[in-house]
Amino acid sequence: MIEKKAWAVNGYLALIFMLALLIGGIALVVQVNLVGIPLIILAIILATGILVVQPNKSYALVFFGSYLGTIREPGLWLSVPLAIRKGVSLRVRNFNSKTLKVNDIEGNPVEIAAVVVFRVVDTAKAMFDVEKYEEFVEIQSETALRHVATRYAYDHFDGDGLSLRGNPEEVSTELMNELQQRLRLAGVEVSEARLTHLAYATEIAGTMLQRQQASAILSARQIIVEGAVGMVQMAIERIEKDGVVKLDEERKATMINNLLVSIVSERAVQPVINTGTMY
Repeated sequence: MIEKKAWAVNGYLALIFMLALLIGGIALVVQVNLVGIPLIILAIILATGILVVQPNKSYALVFFGSYLGTIREPGLWLSVPLAIRKGVSLRVRNFNSKTLKVNDIEGNPVEIAAVVVFRVVDTAKAMFDVEKYEEFVEIQSETALRHVATRYAYDHFDGDGLSLRGNPEEVSTELMNELQQRLRLAGVEVSEARLTHLAYATEIAGTMLQRQQASAILSARQIIVEGAVGMVQMAIERIEKDGVVKLDEERKATMINNLLVSIVSERAVQPVINTGTMY
């Protein structure tokens, strides 16, 4: 089914014409002229074709089972008399999905929800190609959300690859593209689709939180160790360059050990003063 424009004329001119037919018919009937009866009947039949179209709304016309077309322009119109009108809102609407529990690509249960911004762009498809396009949008949105969620991990602790938590823009774009393919059948255009809720399921939330904390601690330790090694190396090179003291290999090892302990340690280091010699 493809939307097409229905036949329609200016409704104000049509009202004037119908009033003229009605007044003329009544006048003829009063004069006992039978020609006035068909004029009155014609005016009544034409009145069934009067249609008021509100802004951002369209009407699909069906005449004895045949789709005649759609009227989108707001105003007062006269279209095919005795035709059935089916109105569809063209306004932009939001759909908030329920919080779904799905397994990500690693098999971890996660809770996820999204908001979908959509509007009808093809009245014929929305009315005749699907049973109820609003329910169709709801079901297909949840189906697409489940499908996209199963293709990504909740989070990549090693920092490689896309994840639901780390790449929300990319995930939202893919969700919107998949929704557009699914909803094209219903004449619906998706303007935006974004995640509104994302969390581990309650049964594994505590365990995954510990894993995140452990990963964060390891990453922080790695940065601290790399910085400490660089500082120690710079200190030794500076001492040897300035000739402050001549260090043999054993003294270098001791100095490196002391500096690394003082820099890497989480607690304040208590200095020990050596008044003698280390030999």
